[in-house]
Amino acid sequence: MTQIKNFTPHAISICNNAGEVVRVIQPEGLVRLKAVTVPAGEIDGVPVTRTEFGQPEGLPDFKEGTFYIVSQLVKSALPSRSDLLVPAEVVRDENGNIVGCKSLGL
Repeated sequence: MTQIKNFTPHAISICNNAGEVVRVIQPEGLVRLKAVTVPAGEIDGVPVTRTEFGQPEGLPDFKEGTFYIVSQLVKSALPSRSDLLVPAEVVRDENGNIVGCKSLGL
């Protein structure tokens, strides 16, 4: 049996082509990349920093038949993981707020 687990901090609403929510996937965990902010100089008297990302925290090991919804940042950091999904085809309301997505991207 194939299953999808949400490892983002938010519920993921899947919408049909009309923009109606047809499924909600609640969070089951949270994956974050370790991050360190380091000084990178100064521009016109304003400090400038650079964020360096490390390994993910909270990501389960690969498990056949299980897919994990994560942030694009996490997915990009782990190109060899074929089990990571990200919200795709974002759906917005009339005010521009994200209400869901039409698909999950590999």
